[in-house]
Amino acid sequence: MENVIIMGAAGRDFHNFNVYFRDNPRYRVVAFTATQIPDIDGRIYPAQLSGKQYPQGIPIHRDSRLVELIKEHRVDLVAFSYSDVTHEEVMHKASLTTAAGADFIIIGAPYTMLPSSRKVISVCAVRTGCGKSQTSRKIIQILQQMGQRVVCVRHPMPYGDLTQQIVQRFSSRDDLERQRCTIEEREEYEPVIDMGATVYAGVDYGLILEAAEKEADVIVWDGGNNDTPFFKPDVHIVVFDPHRAGHETRYHPGETNLLMADVAVINKVDSAEPEKVEQVRKTIEQHNPAATIILADSAVRVDDPAQVKGRHVLVVEDGPTLTHGEMAYGAGVIAARRFGAASLADPRPYLRGSLVNTFRNYGHIGTLLPAMGYSPGQIKDLEETIKACPCDLVLSATPIDLAALVAVDKPVVRVRYEYRDNSSPTLEEVIRAKLGEILKSKPHA
Repeated sequence: MENVIIMGAAGRDFHNFNVYFRDNPRYRVVAFTATQIPDIDGRIYPAQLSGKQYPQGIPIHRDSRLVELIKEHRVDLVAFSYSDVTHEEVMHKASLTTAAGADFIIIGAPYTMLPSSRKVISVCAVRTGCGKSQTSRKIIQILQQMGQRVVCVRHPMPYGDLTQQIVQRFSSRDDLERQRCTIEEREEYEPVIDMGATVYAGVDYGLILEAAEKEADVIVWDGGNNDTPFFKPDVHIVVFDPHRAGHETRYHPGETNLLMADVAVINKVDSAEPEKVEQVRKTIEQHNPAATIILADSAVRVDDPAQVKGRHVLVVEDGPTLTHGEMAYGAGVIAARRFGAASLADPRPYLRGSLVNTFRNYGHIGTLLPAMGYSPGQIKDLEETIKACPCDLVLSATPIDLAALVAVDKPVVRVRYEYRDNSSPTLEEVIRAKLGEILKSKPHA
């Protein structure tokens, strides 16, 4: 029996365990290691999920303890199981592992994709913050207009009690409250719920798939970071960001998505430099010439642009896009510029609690505020930072209604960003063409 460590970030690692290692007599998983997500180390992957071989569950340790754990447990194999890291960083982890005496693997993407009796459209990306979620919402809308029963299954974000998050179903905002969702979860679930669609997420995606299949004709897999899908797609759609041209071949497993894509959506064409758009197009054509390429805009709007013009604004952006997504700015800064804000407020002198470490760890973040909210404490730190920062208004570019979640003493103007076709072929044209035969071949029942 081989001793195994799974390196992860509370998502892909758990899925890889469930489909590859659980109940496999060849392996004994001695630990998970955790990174990227704050405060997830020190927990236990519970016995309820880990199976009969692990009656005490499996401990989760800090990623920084990897070499120590390899030696302590005489580990034979380390399975790398998280996303949105440079190829160079992956190989640094491999070097640490092999120098400590263990083998290093990355499990093949198709192996971990669960087959479905329903049609599956996956929406993934080459980096965090490319625009997966707005693309997923547009696809849901197209399918609804086609008369299909659509369920969205989201990449995992299980940051709480794992035994209470095995299968999660969200069909109303009350469900978000009842299941104590973080800001990151709300950003993904709330807009889809508002469209009248149901969202599933959780920990055990075999059980989640069984539940979703009972109420769907088509399942839309809404990916996380730049990870590959957990379900085998009939159509694999991958979103690209020309603001980070070149990243599509430099990050794991984003390049895997590039190579597997049936449809490549180059997003943010309306705000990117044309030469960067062309650079991304040429990369796709070089590495995956069979992919259908779509050009799309990330259409930014506010309800009343006059509220922004001439004002001193604090921009709040999507958290993961700014942190491990490494974007210097997002839709909020674009909206501030486009709608004539006089200046951007600098939150750095007024940071509270955990946000101090966020800015320390991600030094590229400048005069804007990431909407970090992995825990009630982080949400409180965000609220106190907003209150302390002098500004005329808060320009909120998270997908959720921030004012409904944090109490601030300043007006909040929401920035909305939506998928919009830039040219032909359109997303609807491609979806109808790609799914035409599949819709006939797979039964509804």
